[in-house]
Amino acid sequence: MATERRRLLKLAPATALAAPVVMARAALGNDPIKVVGIHDTSGGLDIYGQPMVACLDYAVAELNEAGGLLGRPVQLINYDPQSNIQLYTQFATQAATRDRAAVVHAGITSASREAIRPVLRRYNTLYFYNTQYEGGVCDRNAFCTGSTPAQNVNKLVPHVLSTWGKRLYVVAADYNYGQITSKWITKYAREGGGEVLAVDFFPLDVTDFGAAIKKIQAARPDAVVSALVGGNHVGFYRQWAAAGLKSAIPMASTTLGGGNESLLLTPEEGNGIVCAFSYFQEVDTPANKAFLQRFRAKFGARTPYLGGELAMRTYTGFQLWAEGVRRARTTDRMKVIEALESGVSHDGPAGRTVLDPKTHHATVDVHLAQVADRGFKVLQTFPQQPPSDTASVCDLAANPGSNTQHVVDVRI
Repeated sequence: MATERRRLLKLAPATALAAPVVMARAALGNDPIKVVGIHDTSGGLDIYGQPMVACLDYAVAELNEAGGLLGRPVQLINYDPQSNIQLYTQFATQAATRDRAAVVHAGITSASREAIRPVLRRYNTLYFYNTQYEGGVCDRNAFCTGSTPAQNVNKLVPHVLSTWGKRLYVVAADYNYGQITSKWITKYAREGGGEVLAVDFFPLDVTDFGAAIKKIQAARPDAVVSALVGGNHVGFYRQWAAAGLKSAIPMASTTLGGGNESLLLTPEEGNGIVCAFSYFQEVDTPANKAFLQRFRAKFGARTPYLGGELAMRTYTGFQLWAEGVRRARTTDRMKVIEALESGVSHDGPAGRTVLDPKTHHATVDVHLAQVADRGFKVLQTFPQQPPSDTASVCDLAANPGSNTQHVVDVRI
């Protein structure tokens, strides 16, 4: 009996805390608002997708526990496209036609976004792309909440030039993100009085970088800037360190950390690599500390490391959409879009995020950080950086029918 009493006493606080949640859920209507997430939890991009799904799950649970949206529960439907472009298209179609989602939060690579975006526009289903990318999307049906080169590369490259030297070598993923981002790296290098000696592109399935490393070694750059993507490309950093070059030629990356790559590298392989994102888990603010405490309480031992910005942008993108629904007082797509264009912002763990009505992109805080023992040490913060690259080619107020990704004319 004493043992049973102790067990009940331990359960009592949890039961008391849970009761209001149960009551709140019971008070919600029976007609859920459907939200679809399409993120890779398997395949070569799962290192990005798994923490993104965790943040989306958390955001929906948090909202429902607070009473839902417009008095209705939010039902989250997650799909795993397994890093397969055809499955992105399939699941986007299902989200729009079968699930009749109010919004879809989806995509990691730019290739996946461009598979999803036209499908959702065709079926008039609102789309949020919450990933750092190369910029230029101009589509009234889409909102892009991640940082772009004018926000992150524009901070990373000048730091490299001033810290390590003017001669850079670029390695990049061989699709639109890597191809376009390498041009931005070259642009900012030249503006800072530097030069890019060469750019090497690698398909996402490449795992052997031996020949490329020999080329870089022969070129003798002052630094390497990486725009490599995905789990397969983590091999580059390991092979770089194994070749004994890490201490000889420093490295920066526009992508490392977005998929928690720092956790996969030993300190000997990763320490000192410099990155720039609109969020790092180590950002030292009261809002971020409070979020992480709640997040860890939910997931316990399964809590993922949030690293760079992709997971947190997914959380923030959901918050922005929810605020648009509140302002519109409906989930009607066009009314929500108009509400989101009225100056919606979110103050949270990633700082202040403000949606720009003309581009449907976001003004964000940007941080420079370096890998330190599988985490990051924040070096410098640049508050409220606007998406000026996309703003140079996109004005949805003047051209609401726009439906394209502009390749910004990067003069190099």
